[in-house]
Formats: sequence, C-alpha cells, structure tokens
Amino acid sequence: MNNKAVFMQGINNMTIKDIPMPELTDKDVLIKIDTVGICGSDVHYYQHGKIGDFVVEGDFILGHECAGEVVEVGKDVKNLSIGDRVALEPGKACGKCEFCKGGKYNLCPDVEFFATPPYHGVFANYVSHPEDMCFKLPESVSNVEGALVEPLAVGLHASNQGGVKLGDAVVIFGTGCIGLVTILSCKAKGASKIIVVDILDNRLETAKKIGATDIINAKDVDVLKKIEELTEGKGADVVIDAAGAEATVKHTVDVVKTGGTIVLVGMTPKDEVEFNFMKLMAKEAEVKTVFRYRNLYPIAINAIASGAINVKDIVSHEFDFEHTKEAFDFVVGNARDVVKAVIKIQ
Repeated sequence: MNNKAVFMQGINNMTIKDIPMPELTDKDVLIKIDTVGICGSDVHYYQHGKIGDFVVEGDFILGHECAGEVVEVGKDVKNLSIGDRVALEPGKACGKCEFCKGGKYNLCPDVEFFATPPYHGVFANYVSHPEDMCFKLPESVSNVEGALVEPLAVGLHASNQGGVKLGDAVVIFGTGCIGLVTILSCKAKGASKIIVVDILDNRLETAKKIGATDIINAKDVDVLKKIEELTEGKGADVVIDAAGAEATVKHTVDVVKTGGTIVLVGMTPKDEVEFNFMKLMAKEAEVKTVFRYRNLYPIAINAIASGAINVKDIVSHEFDFEHTKEAFDFVVGNARDVVKAVIKIQ
C-alpha cells in the first residue's frame, strides 16, 4: 500500500508527498480515508499559518473531519473489523486527567487533535487511530455524511449548552458550516423559531432550506430591530454566536430574552471584545461557551441514520485528492458560492 499526503508548505501553498504507512499500536486501527471535509480552521491555517497560540511550523497536514474504511486492526481491537466504515473523532485525550475522568475529555490539556499543530491531520490515504475513537457507520450513512459527523457534533454541543428545547425561539449568528449544523440540531430538538443572521445570501438560502424559520441579511436591515419584531419584543430563549465576529458577540446580549442563554461558539480574531455585562446582569441571562464537543459521535450518527438530521444538504462542492490545493484556493476565493466543500481521497 502506498501512502500519500497533502502538505501545507507555508502560507497558501500545498504539495503532495509520499509518507510512510502509519504504525499501529495494539488498540489502533488503520483507516483508508475516503472523505475529508474542509473546515474553517483548515482554511485559517492555510491562509494565516496559525490560530491563536497554535502555529504551523514546517510542512503540515491539515484536515480533521473524516470517514473511511478499516483495513487493518491491532491485536487488542475487539469492536471493529476489516471492511467496517467509520467516522473518526479527531482527538486522543489522555484519559487520566480530572477532565477526562469527569467526562469532559474535550477539555483535556494533553489532547492530540488532528490538524492542530503539532499533530498532523488526515489529508492522506491512510491514518491510524484508536479503536475507541472510530465509530462504525450504518449502511444508510454515506462516507460524506460520516465526514460531517465532526462538525455536527459541534452543533449538537452548542444546542446542548444552550439547553434548546421544544418550542424555543433561537437566534443563530453565522451560517458557516457550524452555524448550519447548529440550525439542524436546534430544529431536531424542536425549536419553534430559528432566526438566522449573516451577510451571504447563498448561505442564508441554505439555512432556510435546512430549517431556519427566518433569515436576516445584516447588510439590508437593522438586525436588532428585526429580531425584536420577530420575537414580539421578547428576545430569544437561546442566542448562539457561530460567526466569531466582534459585532455579533456584542449583539448576543441585546437579543437574548430575560432569563435566556447565550452560547459562544465562534472565536473572534481579537482576544478581548466589547460586551455589555450590565445588560446581561439586568436580564439574569447565562453565558455558555463551546470548545469542540464530547460524547456526541454516536448520537450524531444515529440522528443522521434515522433521518432526524440531514447533513447532506450543506455540501455544495466536492473535489478530488489531487486537487486539494485548488479546492482550498476555491474556498478562499469564493465564499459567496461555497457552503461546504469536501475532498474525496479515494
């Protein structure tokens, strides 16, 4: 078996190189990667070479949203077999710290997460991964859908943090991939009103298609006034910021209902942003945050398999492995056209 990978070589540059086959521990499986999603974080690394304190040094493999087929198993693997199709949860936590033992393994300080420097990602033919972080896909779930389990888990975690429930009014800022899967999650949990705000018409149209009850283009109207109108002056039970813009973070406190919940998902370019805490206190509203997800892959897969959540409709573009660089350049240069792009490795 030959193994090739796409390496980022400096800003806005990529090349394909041969790499050794991964070595397996006794509890690992070898995965022949089939589909990888292009995440916003991948694009950010590609354009800027870093996200916060995580800096790309030297040649680096991006990609962490993936699905593929098991082609080899370690001697202690019990629940997966050669030929199984799986979605890979990208992080390998230590399993020993207080966060891992408390069930919040997404907060493990020693987690090794695909495509977060210094750990390479999965734009490759083959990768190895622990069995317990590989989740079998039912026949009814495609590999493309399997690759989208990862972002869907973020959306599920966001709606969980907000406590979204039947009949709630929800406002979501941002209709990138995470904003869209958050719409799907809120819809599946029975939110009666899902108001979505962005400035890109194509993404707002997709948001409407997959379940948003109301869409607002922030370029065209007074967003705060429109949300007040749509919520009859009450505000939203849950406000989720998936845009990561200073303005949208600031607006969350303006549109949340008294006693409601704000969930911050998107990360702003600046570490410190303006926020009206006095208004928050007057409303006795809560602020929750999201860092990846935990214990959600089986739930996400079951939701897709049952038809409760349809992630296929957010995929707008597919590219093949040999044209990964062209795919990244297209995503960077065509934000108004791209909703979600995936790479078919095989």
